[in-house]
Amino acid sequence: MSIAEKFVAMEYGPAPEDPKEAAAWLDRHNRQFGHFIDGAWKVPAHGEYFDTLDPSTGEKLARIAQGSAADVDLAVKAAHAASVKWRSLSPHMRARYLYALARLVQKHSRLLAVLETMDNGKPIRESRDIDIPLVARHFYYHAGWAQLLPQEFPDYEPCGVVGQIIPWNFPLLMLAWKIAPALATGNTVVLKPAEFTPLTALLFAELCQEAGLPAGAVNIVTGDGSTGEALVKHPGVDKIAFTGSTEVGRAIRAATAASHKRLSLELGGKSPFIIFEDADLDSAVEGLVDGIWFNQGQVCCAGSRLLMQESIAESLLSKIRDRMNTLRIGPPLDKAIDIGAIVARVQLDRIERMVAQGVAEGATCWQPQLTLPSRGFYYPPTLLSNVHPTSIVAQQEIFGPVLATMSFRTPREAVELANNTVYGLASCVWSENINVALHVAAQLKAGVVWVNCTNLFDAACGFGGYRESGYGREGGREGLLEYMEPAWFKQAPKLPARKASPVQENQEQPSATLPAIDRTIKLYIGGKQARPDSGYSMEVRSSEGRLLGEAALANRKDIRNAVEAARKAERWAKATAHNRAQVLYYMAEN
Repeated sequence: MSIAEKFVAMEYGPAPEDPKEAAAWLDRHNRQFGHFIDGAWKVPAHGEYFDTLDPSTGEKLARIAQGSAADVDLAVKAAHAASVKWRSLSPHMRARYLYALARLVQKHSRLLAVLETMDNGKPIRESRDIDIPLVARHFYYHAGWAQLLPQEFPDYEPCGVVGQIIPWNFPLLMLAWKIAPALATGNTVVLKPAEFTPLTALLFAELCQEAGLPAGAVNIVTGDGSTGEALVKHPGVDKIAFTGSTEVGRAIRAATAASHKRLSLELGGKSPFIIFEDADLDSAVEGLVDGIWFNQGQVCCAGSRLLMQESIAESLLSKIRDRMNTLRIGPPLDKAIDIGAIVARVQLDRIERMVAQGVAEGATCWQPQLTLPSRGFYYPPTLLSNVHPTSIVAQQEIFGPVLATMSFRTPREAVELANNTVYGLASCVWSENINVALHVAAQLKAGVVWVNCTNLFDAACGFGGYRESGYGREGGREGLLEYMEPAWFKQAPKLPARKASPVQENQEQPSATLPAIDRTIKLYIGGKQARPDSGYSMEVRSSEGRLLGEAALANRKDIRNAVEAARKAERWAKATAHNRAQVLYYMAEN
């Protein structure tokens, strides 16, 4: 037996983290929390509360205030009142506040990590070694930007009051992603944490008090989806920043479409994890473990679709099964645990339902022989092979520790499989040939592409989606722009009402005795004019109702022909940047 095998075969005793300090903090609040509004704790307007549970045991941790429209209104008014003072502070002063928050996160890092694990179910190693250090990093990074804004963005102003809604998979990290850039750019905040995981956001409210942050600069209103809906629809909110499911993102976009609100969305994903035959397979397997079983697979950018070159498929699957047999699942406060608890019963039911449907569609399910805890919400790491590209487990986000595998022959086929979803959040490419890796990476429709690595995050690097994974960026210089507007945009005068242009006296009028000229306009497809397949047209009239002409009325076949023509336009994509620039310059001149 090798040294590695002996190491794996060793029996591990439990190494539990002590939750005493977190329990004491909960007890100091009598395990009941109101909203944090205008720098103080407020009881909910309607007096309603709900329970937040420990996913590893199912036991109640605390009672949380259920926010209503009245609570949201109070928080928005507090944010508006604080906006003048917060914006009037010098950039250096705002930077000092953000720096103080970063230091307090580090000072209370162990308490935050334990509370996060108790409320979310993720292993303490992840919350302690990954989440909390990144939280501090975001506040440090944006403290620097707060001081540089006048020089780097001289013609920009803050949006105003920002409504922020965050998910339950990274409760405190998502809070940092949202609040740090918003404060740095001079905005005030009303944040709604996820219903399942509000505790670290409420502890962060205390850190705001300890840092001496001006009252109303940060307001936290807890509650379910109805609370978030009230925040989205409130007329006093100038921007909405949302991280969560694509379904809710669609609803938010519809709700804000007719308003003045700016919007950024970081939504779901079905990220491909592409491994070529020349890749370092052992490293790729370790990356895969981090890509799909990190945080029980409850990660929007989880590498939940394994695309492997056909020649290595069997050997790679064998290595993955061997590695899955060494994963440890159990109470998340145990420092020796790899996989913790699923956040809630409703999420566990969804995982079980989708895996069952995938098996019904032909997938082969394999799970290691692991003993699950008798209490709490647990699901074993799962490998689904023989997955068809159109299967539900290949197309929809499962948000659990479930890996769907497919094979490919050529790089082109790998790209087609990778792009064969409505999502586009992140991708991974593993190859020892950098030319192959970069060629494939350039064709992937994803906001983030990692090469020979996965889940690398930093506050200085923007992160965001593409297609139905949302739009906008969080982190980096580009993330700051989500919370600012050009100064002229707010100061510009309103456009006058459009008036009908009078017909000029010397304009030639058509004679009643002459036949009308056919002004039907053809479609333009594939570089030439084409009559519509439908054979129909529609009238185009001026603001006075005068007939200007007719336009072609396209049907589904016309649209299909146009899409196919666009796909075949490889010459444009392969043209040099200089040539494309010259064409655009010619169009501008003419």
